[in-house]
Amino acid sequence: MKTNDELIDDLLKLAFAEDVGDGDHTTLSTIPAEAKGKQQLIVKEDGILAGVDIARKVFKMFDPELKMTVFINDGARVKKGDIAFVVEGSVRSLLQTERTMLNIMQRMSGIATMTDKYQSRLEGLKTKVLDTRKTTPGMRLLEKEAVAIGGGKNHRIGLFDMILIKDNHVDFAGGITNAVNAAKEYCAKNNKDLKIEVEVRNTAEIDEALAAGVDRIMLDNFTPAQTAEAVKHINGRVEIESSGGITLDTLRQYGETGVDYISVGALTHSVKGLDMSFKHVD
Repeated sequence: MKTNDELIDDLLKLAFAEDVGDGDHTTLSTIPAEAKGKQQLIVKEDGILAGVDIARKVFKMFDPELKMTVFINDGARVKKGDIAFVVEGSVRSLLQTERTMLNIMQRMSGIATMTDKYQSRLEGLKTKVLDTRKTTPGMRLLEKEAVAIGGGKNHRIGLFDMILIKDNHVDFAGGITNAVNAAKEYCAKNNKDLKIEVEVRNTAEIDEALAAGVDRIMLDNFTPAQTAEAVKHINGRVEIESSGGITLDTLRQYGETGVDYISVGALTHSVKGLDMSFKHVD
């Protein structure tokens, strides 16, 4: 299994392959090979900055001679007009890395900004916002990093780092007890130390999940009132996550019930990139 760094390297190589191809012929034909210059990243919209560390990887991978000077780091609250960093070196390299860097920075900053907006609605509560697997194919590690930068928590990276028994698993396995027992046996047999979470649809399934010995219960499509009753019923015996159609407007209601987590797919699947540009500096 590849490391996160290796996966990010693969993503950047693919990004260059699809954008640069056999060469940026506009740049190669108009800019002398020996030309040197400087560009700066200008923030054009208020938000949370994310992707600076990945931008550094972009420049280093394409041209190790590029020099990046950072003024604002990941996680900082930025406003329109802020200069996040300056990059100096080959003009050809600056122009060929511009779009890949901006695509990543804008996407990650948009996600971090959205996450901060959601988490801020839960101020004063113990509840944390979680991301989901509803991510852009190939971009998951970067998008989940952006969620963390914005103050949220990562649920699971993929299918491999946690057992999440959802309604389809339960139905195919013949019930929660069967599914959980099978999962525990699988982990023991394969020497896997994985937390087990079960999605439930009613109080009877909550009781079955508790009896089976799960680590977390996901309340799927419960109303705020139903959630409050479920939290009272579980009474701190396991972690509790709310999921399903929860919006920014209803988020606080769910948090006030006392759940530990609220998962929100919109953090990654319905986000507008934060506006920014990479411009020439005299």
